[in-house]
Amino acid sequence: MAGGVTSMDDFLQDFFPSVYKQKMHAHENNYCKYDNQGLAAFTSCVYIAALVASLMASPVTRKYGRRTSILCGGISFLIGSALNAAAANLEMLIMGCSPLFVRDGTNPPSRRPEHDVSSSNHFWDFTANMINYGTQKIKPWGWRLSLGLAAIPALLMTVGGIFLPETPNSLVERGANEKGRKLLEKIRGTNDVDAEFQDMVDASELANSIKHPFRNILEKRNRPELVMAIFMPMFQILTGINSILFYAPVLFQSMGFGRDASLYSSALTGGVLVFSTFISIATVDRLGRRPLLVSGGIQMITCQVIVAIILGIKFGENQELSKSYSTLVVIVICLFVLAFGWSWGPLGWTVPSEIFALEVRTVGQSITVAVNHLFTLIITQAFLSLLCSFKFGIFLFFAGWITIMTIFVFVFLPETKGIPIEEVTFLWRRHWFWKKVLPDTTDGRVKSSKELGDAVQLSQTPGTELLNSYMLTTAHDAA
Repeated sequence: MAGGVTSMDDFLQDFFPSVYKQKMHAHENNYCKYDNQGLAAFTSCVYIAALVASLMASPVTRKYGRRTSILCGGISFLIGSALNAAAANLEMLIMGCSPLFVRDGTNPPSRRPEHDVSSSNHFWDFTANMINYGTQKIKPWGWRLSLGLAAIPALLMTVGGIFLPETPNSLVERGANEKGRKLLEKIRGTNDVDAEFQDMVDASELANSIKHPFRNILEKRNRPELVMAIFMPMFQILTGINSILFYAPVLFQSMGFGRDASLYSSALTGGVLVFSTFISIATVDRLGRRPLLVSGGIQMITCQVIVAIILGIKFGENQELSKSYSTLVVIVICLFVLAFGWSWGPLGWTVPSEIFALEVRTVGQSITVAVNHLFTLIITQAFLSLLCSFKFGIFLFFAGWITIMTIFVFVFLPETKGIPIEEVTFLWRRHWFWKKVLPDTTDGRVKSSKELGDAVQLSQTPGTELLNSYMLTTAHDAA
C-alpha cells in the first residue's frame, strides 16, 4: 500500500514537497527524482516494527497464548492505520508503522502451510495495488483513503480474535492439558483423541525440554541449518522482488510511464504474483524444491538482464521508451515476477521449515523471519538511492545476486522433498559438502544405515506425522 502512495502527487506535496518539485522539474525518465531517504523510510519503517515483532512474538505467544497475540496485532494495526490516514506530518506517518505479525491455527498434517501464507500475502499485495489504482484518482485525499482502508483487515482481525478460541496446541503448551483435550474433542467431533492428544503432549514436553536453543543452533552439528536460516531469507530479498513490488509505481514512472499507467502496471505484476504461487503449489511436490529454485533463478536472471539491456540502450537522459518497448519491459518484469512466485517466493519459506532438526526448529524459524525482515528493511531503504546511482544497472545488481543464490542452491542445498522432519540430520550427513563439515558422530556414535531405515519407517507412522505438524506450527507461532 505504502509503495503506491509514494507515487501520488497529493501525498508528495503534503509530506515531501522537495521530491514533488524535483519530480515536476525533472523529465519523466529521471532515475533520481524519487531519491529521498525520508520517502524510503516511510515504506521501510514497517519492517523495523516487523523485525522487533518477530523477536517479541515468541515469548508473548508462549506466555499469553495465540488469541492474545492476534488481538494485540489487530489493535496495533487499527492504531497504525488511523495514524497514517490522519497524518499531519512525517512523524505521524512513521509512528503508524506498528504492525505485529502473528500466525495461528490448528493445522492439519501438512508439510507446506507456507505456500498458503505466501498465496495470502500475494493476494493482499494485489488488493493493495488495485486500491491504490482507484484512490489515486480521488483528489486531494485519495492517499489518506488508501492508507486508512488498512483498518478493514485490521478490524476483521481484531473481531475475529475476540471470537476465536485458543488452539489445543497453545493450551497444552501453557500447561492447560484438560482444556486442550476438551477443545480437541470439540474440534474433531469425537472423544477418541487419545493418540492425537498424547502426540501433542509429547511434542510440547520435547519442545519445553530444550534448553538454550540459540546456543544449540550455534554448535557445529547444526551448522548447515544455521547457514540456511541466514542465507535463504537473505537471498529471497536480494532477488529485488520487494523493491520492484513496493516501488512498482515509482519504478514505472521513472521509466517514463504515465501516472495511471504506472499504477496499472504495478497492479498487473501483483496479479501475476498471485497466479504464480498456485503454480508452485501444484508442482513443488512433483518436481522438488531444487529444480524450482534453480529454474526460477535462471528465468529471473534472464529477465533482469533483458530489462537492463532495453533501458541501457533505449532509455536515457531526455529519452522516453516507445510504446512497444514499454510494453516489452512490463511483459519481461511480469515474467520475472512469475518466476519468483513459483520458486523463491514460497520456497524461500518452505525450505527453511523443512531443514531444521526438532531441537532447533523454533529458533531456526525465528532467525529466518528476523533475517528476512532485516534485509527487506535494508533493501527497501536503499532502493531509491541505488536506483539513482545505478540507473538501469539496478537490474544487473539484482541479477548478480540471483546468480550467486542459484549457484548456492545448486551446490549446497540438498533436496528436501519427501524427507521426514526427523531425518534432516541424516540428510545433511549424506550431502557431499556438509558431511565434511559436520562432526563424525551423533549422540556419541555413528548412525548405521539400518538405524536410518528404522527411523524412516518410524517417521511414517500416523502419530509421528501429527508430531511433525505440531512442531512446524510451534515454530511458525514463535516466528
